[in-house]
Amino acid sequence: MQMEVLQSKIHRATVTGADLDYVGSISISRELCDAAGLQEGRKVLVANIANGNRFETYVMVLDEPGAVVTNGAAAHLAAPGDKVIIMAFALVSEDEAASFRPGIVIVDEDNSISEVRKG
Repeated sequence: MQMEVLQSKIHRATVTGADLDYVGSISISRELCDAAGLQEGRKVLVANIANGNRFETYVMVLDEPGAVVTNGAAAHLAAPGDKVIIMAFALVSEDEAASFRPGIVIVDEDNSISEVRKG
């Protein structure tokens, strides 16, 4: 049996921009993507701490330090200044799930990495 588990997350990132006219996605700085193991096009679940909105979208990587930008319809769900949790999931076997631990990237107010907890 396969189980879906949290693979990694970026915890309490601050949304730095929103672009309603963009086709869609969430744009995230390369440094945050690298720390969380997120690749271009990767599906993520975003939870908005400010208002409780949750949405699925895909990652676009930006070469802009600290950037977290919601695009398209997602821009209606998370605005600049909102705190969000960006989560990626993986399928693992039942045996792997028993000992699997997610990677957690904790950021400060400027989305600079303050801690990385490896899974």
